[in-house]
Amino acid sequence: MKLKVIAAGILALTAIGASAQNVNGAGATFPYPIYSKWFSEYSQQHPTVKINYQSIGSGGGIRQVSEGTVDFGATDGPMNDDQIKSAKVKTMHIPTVLGAVVPVYNIPGVSKELNFSGDVIADIYLGKITMWNDPRIVKDNPGVNLPGNAILPVYRSDGSGTTYIFTDYLSKVSPDWASKVGKNTSVKWPTGIGQKGNEGIAGMVRQAPNSFGYVELIYAVQNKMPYGSVKNKAGKFVRASTDGATAAAAESAKVMPADFRISITNAPGAASYPIASFTWLLIPTHSTDAAKGKALVDFLGWMLDHGQSEAATLSYAPLPKPVQDMVRKSITQLK
Repeated sequence: MKLKVIAAGILALTAIGASAQNVNGAGATFPYPIYSKWFSEYSQQHPTVKINYQSIGSGGGIRQVSEGTVDFGATDGPMNDDQIKSAKVKTMHIPTVLGAVVPVYNIPGVSKELNFSGDVIADIYLGKITMWNDPRIVKDNPGVNLPGNAILPVYRSDGSGTTYIFTDYLSKVSPDWASKVGKNTSVKWPTGIGQKGNEGIAGMVRQAPNSFGYVELIYAVQNKMPYGSVKNKAGKFVRASTDGATAAAAESAKVMPADFRISITNAPGAASYPIASFTWLLIPTHSTDAAKGKALVDFLGWMLDHGQSEAATLSYAPLPKPVQDMVRKSITQLK
């Protein structure tokens, strides 16, 4: 009898092992903190599924999922029409949360939160504004004693959705930026020093006096870095927050396209934070491995039912309810 019980236990363990799924993904660093939390929690609740994620940047995520070398990708800049057309693997953009990109700085002797207009940020990276006490920065920050030190701009050197969001915003507020640099996950920066990942920019700005950069909000919060308020379309200086990202998405959610590829930077509304964006998972529409495909669909349902409530704890904003409903309908089409 004991032998039969032991044998049954071994068979059960073997069955579990045989059905275990290692689902591999790669892409954006912007949502890595929330994805890391979600994937860990989901695997704890579903022991037969382990979701592995490499935070390599949106460009790498798009490339790898398009080539079929990962089971899913992640990006903060939606794939463009040419990328979709040339991809070996057809994918669906699934928005997961909203996040904000913030301007960070390290100015010795200045601890007060600064204000930045969009055209000023653009001109810092265009090399037109080179000193911290430039009259245009001073004008936006009355009463702040800004030093006459040279600004060191820091930018992402890798293909980055954070860069896409940032340059998408700059292209809307600066005609000069739009014509000379434009928007993309990777651009030719006129000036500054490159670093890899949100982690790389955060590390460089923390170390280098008089530096200026851009990172996802959670990286500024986790690293206790000062970050500035940004002037929005309504002319208000707004500090990044989950409420500001939600406000930016509110109007856009009403006109959300069926493929979910939408920009919400420089959104209207007095409460809108202007450098905000959805971030997306790139899920193959037809998985070559049925078990992995099912695991991803199940995870997406879990993400809507359970994950959204955790977004704010890591400085992300949950999807607006109408968008959640659209996503729920869309994932039924995945096979």
